[in-house]
Amino acid sequence: MQLEGNTTGLSPQAVKTLQRLYRRKVALNQITTPELNRTLTEASRLSGRQVGVLVHRSGVVDRVIVGDSSQLMLPDIGRLRAAEGRFRALRLIHTHLHGEELTKDDFLDLVRLRLDLVCALQLSPEGEVRRIHYAYNTPAYEDGDPGYRAVGPLLPGKLDVDFGQLILALEDEFAKQSKTRKVQAKDGRAVLIHVGKRSDRSAPLLAEARLHELSELARTAGVEVSDTFVQMRDRIDARFVVGKGKLNAILLRAFELDATTLIFDHNLSPSQASAISRQSDLKVIDRTQLILDIFAQRAESVDGKLQVELAQLKYALPRLGMKDDALSRLTGGIGGRGPGETKLEVGRRRANERVSSLEARLKKQSKQRRQRRQRRKRQNVPIVSIVGYTNAGKSTLLNALTESDVVAEDKLFATLDTRSRRIRFPEDREVVVTDTVGFIRDLPKDLFAAFRATFEETADADLLLHVVDASDPDREQHVATTETLLGKLELESIPRITVLNKSDRLDADSQTRIVNGRADSVLISALDRRSTKKLLALIAHKLSDRWRRAALVPEYDHD
Repeated sequence: MQLEGNTTGLSPQAVKTLQRLYRRKVALNQITTPELNRTLTEASRLSGRQVGVLVHRSGVVDRVIVGDSSQLMLPDIGRLRAAEGRFRALRLIHTHLHGEELTKDDFLDLVRLRLDLVCALQLSPEGEVRRIHYAYNTPAYEDGDPGYRAVGPLLPGKLDVDFGQLILALEDEFAKQSKTRKVQAKDGRAVLIHVGKRSDRSAPLLAEARLHELSELARTAGVEVSDTFVQMRDRIDARFVVGKGKLNAILLRAFELDATTLIFDHNLSPSQASAISRQSDLKVIDRTQLILDIFAQRAESVDGKLQVELAQLKYALPRLGMKDDALSRLTGGIGGRGPGETKLEVGRRRANERVSSLEARLKKQSKQRRQRRQRRKRQNVPIVSIVGYTNAGKSTLLNALTESDVVAEDKLFATLDTRSRRIRFPEDREVVVTDTVGFIRDLPKDLFAAFRATFEETADADLLLHVVDASDPDREQHVATTETLLGKLELESIPRITVLNKSDRLDADSQTRIVNGRADSVLISALDRRSTKKLLALIAHKLSDRWRRAALVPEYDHD
């Protein structure tokens, strides 16, 4: 007859009374019994602590838990929740020493653990049951539904609900709801969280833009966004990012919506990820992990797969020392798949060895790419590289300019591997057009470092086409991000044309306003090849000197 929780310092009499709780039985048609209530209150009086029992539907007391004077910490009772539409088959009955009603922690435990019911015995100063409160889960048919119903206060003699009939009716309602619920995305549901600076006047607009982008990242990764949370703070909470109270509110909402993942629009430290994961039992990932996951799904070439695995390992290395199971929640499925997913839980030494091996292989691949570029240079064919923010329409533009059919999707990071096609201009002049991986704000540093070699192709370009989604309200920030990253890659000196794409989504006034003041820019819709004529003419003009110089150089003798 094991006692769980805060059992240190208990008197022998208190221990004996607590153990006696295991002898109590509760019929299926009752929430609790007077005999169980008396033993619980006596145990609380002797210990000066909250005392609770988890009662199985069979009537047997499954666990006896001891808390402190104001809180009861439930033990691990298995996986997060029972099957969808069903409950845990356990109800919690516990004491409240200071006359408090059901607390946020009670509701959190009810929803998080999918308990049948939570019942609180409100004790008087004399240690007698003054009132009873209870709550049970309910289907959330509309936004704003709390996902549970609280009942009380009730006098002890007025607790006449038939528990068995109640729980069977509830399970039937949940089963009906699950049948009508739309099919989930392949990696389940997620709640997105952003924390902004309270002192920043632009924080609300920034939060809106960042959450929209995070939602698109989640959609690309195969996750359904159930809800979003924004909190304005003076500083990030060192342990939980949002603070414990806000985290509990987020968790309660996540459990109501049957979400399985929390996605933070911030890079979490290993200790923050571990603390939040332990608090919630949900999968907890940050923006970096989400982007890594997308890259892992979409990498096709040998180079791409090696680069993603290297970035994954460098991200995971600081987290390999965690002694709990938080790391296991960071791997597998969203946030932990890809070429390196089977290697993320290896020891630190082996992980470092793998990093060294990957870096050596990527160095070799880089040498081979350099040799290919040298051969291309000797052919005197100008190179035009398409760059820009992710999902700006770069691959669609490549198709429009070259009449090719590379994959172009309305998703972030649809292109990870460099693709090159040729355009033939009049007078037998040719251009190689190269599509590159898109940029994004706060690109993970390890991923940026791993993919830096990919942009070696761009370093040899004679001209850059900077593609901008002209219809995006956040386009100026996208332009700034791209310019900053081009600077880090030391590509800012290469001539460029700003291609304002997706003009079909703008009215005439917006088109005029966006083009004004932008030198070397052209407004197009990459979905309409006719709109690219002006762009092709501008490319030809920009490369005219390059073609003239090439005409003075003898052709490379292949023999």
